[in-house]
Amino acid sequence: MPRKTPAKTARKTPSKKGTKSTGTSRKIFVIDTNVILHDSSCMLKFEENDIVIPIAVLEELDQFKKGNETLNYHAREFVRSLDTLSGDKLFNGGVKIGPHMGNISIRLDKELDTDFARSFPSQTPDHRILHSAFALSREFPAKQVILVTKDVNLRMKAKGVGLMSQDYASDMVKDLDTLYTGRRTLEVVDDTLIDTLYQMPFELPADQLDDAESFRPNEYFIVRCGKKSALATYDAQTEMLRRVDKFQAYGITPRNSEQTFALQALTDPNIPLVSMTGKAGTGKTLLALAAALEKRKLYRQIYLARPVVPLSNKDLGYLPGDIHSKLDPYMQPLFDNLGVIQNQFAESDVKHRRIAEMLKEEKLVISPLAYIRGRSLVNIYFIVDEAQNLTPHEIKTIITRAGEGTKFIFTGDIYQIDHPYLDSRSNGLSYLIDKMQGQNLYAHVNLEKGERSDLAELASDLL
Repeated sequence: MPRKTPAKTARKTPSKKGTKSTGTSRKIFVIDTNVILHDSSCMLKFEENDIVIPIAVLEELDQFKKGNETLNYHAREFVRSLDTLSGDKLFNGGVKIGPHMGNISIRLDKELDTDFARSFPSQTPDHRILHSAFALSREFPAKQVILVTKDVNLRMKAKGVGLMSQDYASDMVKDLDTLYTGRRTLEVVDDTLIDTLYQMPFELPADQLDDAESFRPNEYFIVRCGKKSALATYDAQTEMLRRVDKFQAYGITPRNSEQTFALQALTDPNIPLVSMTGKAGTGKTLLALAAALEKRKLYRQIYLARPVVPLSNKDLGYLPGDIHSKLDPYMQPLFDNLGVIQNQFAESDVKHRRIAEMLKEEKLVISPLAYIRGRSLVNIYFIVDEAQNLTPHEIKTIITRAGEGTKFIFTGDIYQIDHPYLDSRSNGLSYLIDKMQGQNLYAHVNLEKGERSDLAELASDLL
C-alpha cells in the first residue's frame, strides 16, 4: 500500500524586498509527497530558495499516476512540469526553475547516517524522505534545510533529529479570527433610517451610514437603533441597503436572523456562489436543500453531494458490501435532511410526492462528490456538503466547471475536519471564504446559533 499522501500547502518564505538571496542565505526546502499531491505547482511557491525532491517522493508519485482523482491529477502534472526541466543536472546540482527562482534537484538515497539509523532503522518512504533532509543539513551546515510536509507525524520526527520542518502554507488562511463572517450589526443614532427600510422601495442609500466604504457586496446587516431594528443586505451595484424579510422555503422557516440571511442568499439567482459555515445543528444543509427545492423550477437539476473521507484513511474497497452499501453511511445525513423537509407535508400533499418524483426522475441527485466528475454542470443547483474536507484545489476545480445558470452552495464547519492533511486554516472552505469575499457574485453567512435542539446546542458548546 502507498504511504498516505494527500493534501496540503507549502509555506512561502519571502526574501526581503529589494534584495536578492545570496548563495548562503538561500534556504533548501525538501518537499514531501503529500505536498505535491496537494499542489502540483508547489515548486513555484518558494521564490529564490532551492528545492530538493527525494527519489522516494518520485517513487510514491509513480503509484498515483493513474486515475481520475485530484491526487492523480497532481501527480501527473508535477512529473510533467519536472520533465520540462529534465536533464542530467536534475541529479547533479539542480536546474533553475525560472526567473528570480531557485534550483530544483532530485536527490538519490545516500548511505544511512549512523545517528539517524539509531532512531529510524526501518527504510519506509517517510524515513527515506526524512533522511534526505537530515543528510542535506549535515552536508550544508551553513544553509537552512527545511522539510516541508503535510504529515504532522513526520514533522514531529524531523524535530526529533534536530531538523526544521513546517507545513505547506501557501494557500492557508492567515488569521481565522478575522475570517469574513458575511454579516454584522450596525448601530445607528437616527431611527428614521430604519423607518426608511420599512417604506417603499424598502431601500436606504449606503452613504447615509457610517463606514459605508467598508461594506462588501452581498454583506448582511442587522441595522439597530434602540428597540428598532431591520435586516438588510448591501447591493454593491446600486450602493443601497435593501431590506431582507423572513420567508418560508419549501416548508422550512428560518428561526433567527442569520438563517434569514442565509436563505436570502440561497434563493437569490443573481448570487451564483454561496458559502455557509457553522457548527452542527445550525441548519446549513437543511436550508440549502429547502432553498433548492423552493427554486427548483429555475434549474435543470439539483445536486446534493459531499466528499467521501474514508474511515482510518482507507479506501472504500476495504468496506464490506456492494458500492451502495459502502456509500450509504456517508450519504445518509443528506437523506435525513431531505426527510425533515418532506415530513413538513402530509403524504397526500403534492410537495411531499414531488420530492419522491424528483428522486425517481433524477431531477434531485444525492451522490458522493467523486461521482459528479464528468457531468455537465449547466443550469444546476449544486450543493456541496462538508466542504471543509476539500482542498483549495478541489474547490477551484468544482467552481471552474460551472456552466451557464449554475449556482454553487458550499456548506461546512471549518473546525470539524475529517481529512488527515487539512486543518481549519488550510481547508478549501476557509480558502474560498478568504479569497471570494467582496466579489459581486458571492455571498457568505456564518451561522452561530444551533437550532437542532436545546440538548444538541448544549452538547456542541460544552462537550
